[in-house]
Parts: sequence; C-alpha cells; structure tokens
Amino acid sequence: MKKIPDLGFWKLWNISFGFFGVQIAYALQSANISRIFSTLGADPHSLSYFWILPPLAGIIVQPIIGALSDRTWTRFGRRIPYLFAGALVAVCVMCLLPNAGSFGMTVSAAMVFGLISLMFLDTSINMAMQPFKMMVGDMVNEKQKGLAYSIQSFLCNAGSLAGYLFPFIFAAIGISNIAPKGVIPDSVIYSFYIGALILILCVIYTSVKVKEFPPEEYAAYHGITHESKKEKTNMFKLLVKAPKAFWTVGLVQFFCWAAFMFMWTYTNGTVALNVFDTPVITTMTNGVSRVVLDTQSAQYQTAGDWVGILFAVQAIGSVIWATIIPMIQNRKFAYVLSLVLGGIGFISIFFIHNQYALFASFILIGCAWAAMLALPFTILTNALTGGHMGTYLGLFNGTICVPQIVAVSLGGIVLKIFTSPGSVAPEVNMLVLAGVFLIIGAGCVSIIKER
Repeated sequence: MKKIPDLGFWKLWNISFGFFGVQIAYALQSANISRIFSTLGADPHSLSYFWILPPLAGIIVQPIIGALSDRTWTRFGRRIPYLFAGALVAVCVMCLLPNAGSFGMTVSAAMVFGLISLMFLDTSINMAMQPFKMMVGDMVNEKQKGLAYSIQSFLCNAGSLAGYLFPFIFAAIGISNIAPKGVIPDSVIYSFYIGALILILCVIYTSVKVKEFPPEEYAAYHGITHESKKEKTNMFKLLVKAPKAFWTVGLVQFFCWAAFMFMWTYTNGTVALNVFDTPVITTMTNGVSRVVLDTQSAQYQTAGDWVGILFAVQAIGSVIWATIIPMIQNRKFAYVLSLVLGGIGFISIFFIHNQYALFASFILIGCAWAAMLALPFTILTNALTGGHMGTYLGLFNGTICVPQIVAVSLGGIVLKIFTSPGSVAPEVNMLVLAGVFLIIGAGCVSIIKER
C-alpha cells in the first residue's frame, strides 16, 4: 500500500476550513432552538422532544452520504459535491427558520413550520459536515490525522464562538432583543442571516482550494485492489466487520453525546431561572395547571443571549484545549482527562448563581467538547483501511445520533421526576446528570484498544 505523503499545515487547514462556516450554522441551531420554540409557545416539559428531529436526520442522512460518496467520482471530487449541496440547502433554511413566528400563522402552524425547517436544517448541516471528516480520512496519513482533526476541532470551535456571540452582539449594537408574543427577536433572525452568508463563503473557499485524490491514486493510498472493488457489500456486512475501535469508541460516544444534548436542551431554562430570576406564569396544558417561565419577559430573552455567551466561553475553552490535546502523548489519557474536566464543569453549574462565575463551568465543559470532536475520529480512522471510509464514518455517526435520540426521548420524563407539583421544572438537575454521564464515559475509555 502506497503511503500518503505528509501535507503542509495550510493544506490541512484548507481541507477543514469550510467546517468553520458549517459550525456557525450548527452553533446557531444549538444555542437558539430551545429559545425559538419556547418563544413560539412550547411547554418546557416537552422541549426535549423538539430536539429529536436533528439526530434522526443525522442517523439516516450521514450513512447514506458516506456510502454514496464512496462510489462518487466527479471532476469536482467525491466528497465536495455533497458538501456543497448540503451547504446550499442549509443557507436557504437558515433564512426561513427564525421567521417561524413572523408569517402570521397560528401557534400550532408556526410550530409545524419550525419543526419542518429544523428537520431540513439539520439534514443539510449533516450533509455538509460529514464530508470534512471523510476528506481527512481520505487525504491525511496516520501520523498527521491527530493534527488534522485538531485543526478541524479548532475551526469547529471558532465557528461555534462566532455563532454563539451573534445574538448578543446584535442586541448590544441596538437591534431589538424582544418581540411580540410568538415572534422571534430580530437579534436572532439577523444572526441566522449572517451565519448563512459566512457558511456559503467558507464552503466555496474549501471547494476551490482542495483537490481530492483521483480514483487510481486513492486506491493506491488505501490498499484497494481490483478484486476488492468488485466485492459486493452493504452497510450491515460492514457493521459486522467493523473494527473493535468502532464499538468501544461508540460506547464512550453514547454517554458524551447524551450529556451534550441535555446541555443544549436545558441550559436556557437553567440560566433563566437560577441566574436571571425570570418571572413565572401559570398555564393550563390538557387540563393540567403548570408553573413555567415567562418566555416573553425581558429576563428570559436576556438569559437566552447569555446562554450564547456561555456557549461561546465553552468554544474558547475548546479552542485552547484543542491546541493542548496533540501535546499529550497518551491519547487515551487525554480523552479521560478531557471528559472528567467536562463532567466537573456540568456538575458545578448546580452550585453557581452568578452569571460570570458560570464561565469557569463552561470552560471545563469546552475541554470535553474539544476531545469529542477530535479523538474519536482519530482513533477510528486509524483503525480503518480499504474503500469504505465514508460509509464507516457515516455509520459511526449513529454513535452520535442514537444517544441524542435516547436523551431527548427520556429527557422530559426524567425532568418530570425532578419536578414537584406547583413548581418550576428544575432543569439544572439535567445538567448535573450530564456531568455524571461524561464521567461514566471517561471510565469507558479504558476498554478502547488503539491500533
């Protein structure tokens, strides 16, 4: 098998640069979906169910994109056509989703519109995101994969930082941060517009700068013989033949991604209640009286902006930690340390009621996020050979999507267990549970066997 040559830093950078724009879109979605649906009128006990569409889209779309791109060869490349198509759809949806409450629809109609938009947004983001991981697997040798995925993690978190800060910045320069009942504030709407513009520009840059290997060269680098090209296979056969690292890293992924789904779903309510003293109101749902946060209040919208700041702090912590991870020679130790620090960050939120003190918690959470973006893919792609890199990475996305589906399916039930009659849902308990999950994930790292 021919060895893939070392690539210069800027070639590694160009392969992943478009990820910066994709992650801005993902950050805007992560930080604002709970806020958008709460503003439209969603019940906080049902809020987790609005998050089930993104991972469902991912578990279906990414294996398909991986399998199709494994068999695609065009003059534009094999992964880049899917990257570009996904980005175009994402741009269109990003201009529609935050306007769910602005078209004069009823609350239920606005909810349906928002859900459909969310489904298309996450499907397109998944379609645009996966090719970057595949291109590193295709074009970077084993020695440089750790660095390549760390660069990707850096760009990912830099994009997150920008996406999280946009609503806060727009509000700070005077764009309205409040709106009539059921309407999303302009500060959020404009953030999605700017994010869409940056996304398409970044994807165009990568599409122009990166030239993927032609079929013959790719086959030589990845040990693909003429006989193996003729071999009939499918996703189920590939799963059976998957290297052990696929499953052991997947177990760690389960606890990590469930934890972060809890964070994306419940941080808004936690910060609004525990830090900004958001007023509460009593509502009737199916004949049941419930005490909920007043999502139309200035305090709630201010808390929503502050959540963006906290997620930005998390991104800063991730950017810094992503530069440290490659310096730690023992990759498994780096993985364990990162997840434990993140677990401590989540649990500490329970004890903190000052908006600035929360910075420490989210910097620690950022350490876990940096490791989750880089180390699993480094370990897995180093264990893979042959011509099914894209399919395996698409299937591996199931280890990201399944835990999110489990988390959103059970999140509302668990939250009800924590909620006493006549009180506001203590969403901070879900973040403590997230911390416990990360620490369990750190314990599971011990069973990973690296190649």
